[in-house]
Amino acid sequence: MGIEAQMSDTAILQEIGHRLARLRLEREFTQAALAEQAGVSKRTVERIEAGESTQLSTLIRICRVLGLLDVLDAAIPVPGPRPLDLLKLRGKERQRASSKKREEPAAESWSWGEET
Repeated sequence: MGIEAQMSDTAILQEIGHRLARLRLEREFTQAALAEQAGVSKRTVERIEAGESTQLSTLIRICRVLGLLDVLDAAIPVPGPRPLDLLKLRGKERQRASSKKREEPAAESWSWGEET
């Protein structure tokens, strides 16, 4: 079963938990061993695999041990330039931010007591 937009959050969490449990077993980790290497409690691993909510940092730790960080990287791509920005830059990569234009001071210098 795949993760689809119409699924509830609970169903997605359960699917992710099920997948993590299968991957853990394929890599021949016990829940206790995975928990120890990830620096979390065994109960935390049990909760994730049961489809309960967890902190993102906990998921990252578990994915690191299971060798899944590349999957997280692919899941959230680095944003690229917008098409209109590409047209404006005409293929050039932007090097710095533009600053606000300042008004140039008048050519004549003025000092106190020199009223015209």
